[in-house]
Amino acid sequence: MSGPRDVYVLNGPNLGRLGRRQPEIYGTTTLAELGKQCVRWGQDLGLAVRFQQTNHEGEMLDWLNDAADRGWPVVLNAAAWTHYSYALFDACAQLEAPLVEVHISAPSKRPEEFRHTSVVTPHAARVIEGQGIDGYRQALVFLAEGGAQ
Repeated sequence: MSGPRDVYVLNGPNLGRLGRRQPEIYGTTTLAELGKQCVRWGQDLGLAVRFQQTNHEGEMLDWLNDAADRGWPVVLNAAAWTHYSYALFDACAQLEAPLVEVHISAPSKRPEEFRHTSVVTPHAARVIEGQGIDGYRQALVFLAEGGAQ
């Protein structure tokens, strides 16, 4: 019998401010609360969630490289890096296990034009946006069900 499948749930810059930063857009759930919820959802689905957040792009790239080396699927909310980081684009390109792009808000519907572009989407098996923190649960369900495109 095998154990739970490891999954990275990775969060980019400013997501450490969840619950305090623009709650009208991002809600009132804190990052710590979201992390605990993702771990619980993962356990219910047979996934071992490794939930992490960083404001440092190099650290995010290291985690994505590790996911590539281990063959782990990734749920990624790259936050602002979504829109311009070609280093992130390259790191996502090497992933062989499914990648799910998640955004709490709906960047494609936000007024700022720069938010309408994602360097992650070309590599994502699925994009979930505008579902609040439930988007993370949806991403984990998708991965638990096989994560097929």
